[in-house]
Amino acid sequence: MNNNHKISIIGLGYVGLPLARLFATKFPVVGFDINESRIDELKNGKDFTLEVEEDLLQSVLKKENNLENGLFVSADLRAIEHSNIYIITVPTPVDKNNRPDLTPLYKASETVGKVLKKGDIVIYESTVYPGATEEDCVPVLEKISGLKFNEDFFAGYSPERINPGDKAHTVEKILKVTAGSTPETGRIVDDLYQSVIIAGTHLAPTIKVAEAAKVIENSQRDINIAFVNELAKIFNLMDIDTHAVLEAAGTKWNFLPFKPGLVGGHCIGVDPYYLAQKAQEYGYHPEIILAGRRLNDSMGEYVASQVVKAMIKKKIKVSEAKVLMLGITFKENCPDVRNTKIVDVVSAMQDYGIEVTIYDPWANPEEVKHEYRLDCVSSLTTTSTFDAIVLGVAHQEFLNLDLDSLKKENAVVYDVKGILKENADFKL
Repeated sequence: MNNNHKISIIGLGYVGLPLARLFATKFPVVGFDINESRIDELKNGKDFTLEVEEDLLQSVLKKENNLENGLFVSADLRAIEHSNIYIITVPTPVDKNNRPDLTPLYKASETVGKVLKKGDIVIYESTVYPGATEEDCVPVLEKISGLKFNEDFFAGYSPERINPGDKAHTVEKILKVTAGSTPETGRIVDDLYQSVIIAGTHLAPTIKVAEAAKVIENSQRDINIAFVNELAKIFNLMDIDTHAVLEAAGTKWNFLPFKPGLVGGHCIGVDPYYLAQKAQEYGYHPEIILAGRRLNDSMGEYVASQVVKAMIKKKIKVSEAKVLMLGITFKENCPDVRNTKIVDVVSAMQDYGIEVTIYDPWANPEEVKHEYRLDCVSSLTTTSTFDAIVLGVAHQEFLNLDLDSLKKENAVVYDVKGILKENADFKL
């Protein structure tokens, strides 16, 4: 293991910051992000993503960019020019037509290309389709740097496995897949991660194998959730409790315990499109993958329709009705609102003429406004009452919420997550 590694992490979001903090315990690390307000926040030892606790972050932060172990954060390109390991951890979203958008990867590659030197290794952690690292990103590095791939510089891939909001499965406790553009590079990359990942590593034979492994992890979950979502639709027509069915089926030792719900976030709701796009370039139309995506993407409108039907059954006037949406983040006990499917439910209800109030104590109202042009409140007034309440996200705070005080007479309570034991009239 070469202990002379000087590491730069490009992108300090949900993936990059925990990784930078971890590597900083063993190496000199520069955390680079183009968002200057994010850098200012981190310099003050604060992390709005809540992925790194304040005491852990402050324990590794340093004010000077030197060769001592620790984390120096900056938005200045000059801060990363002396590194020899560059790890790119930027988002890989899809556009409005669900096509992969590699713009953040291209821009990050251009940034690294400007400071790339002979002997350097560039490692990508962003989820992509097989071939993206070597066929799409490396040419950008070559063009900007003027260096030749696998002669002057090398590439690695180690897909992120961050689970936002999960304090049990932190980055060092999740086994890491690694790969390199040459056998020697692969060993260097694997040794690098082994030095900090206590769960261990798995060295894949090629970068493409590692890319493919990552993209099918979330595609598999997406398909399984689509299956139980379809079951929920079927059992709802039969007036059968889906959760009771899954609980009974779950008594078999090899039954997979997936639950119905809204599939959003930066991984499960996005990654299958990356694999599908690449498959179509090879002339293959992926039927199961895209069918799962279509079904899961339809669930927001389905939930809204079920709420409206429940209101009609209770003779509640739908137009101009007031509905409380509990939660807008993509998952429970986490401030991440990226690709949240709650907005699909809200949009569909607004199409019915419903006035929706969104309450989420975890979400940043400014971020919600910027991303979705929706208003979100962080607290509720005791005088507000609603014709329907929809529990969309299973935040811990909602379990202790006095729903009766928020309901108008005969109001509907719809539980998307299936966590309300007694107060829900209907659940997904």
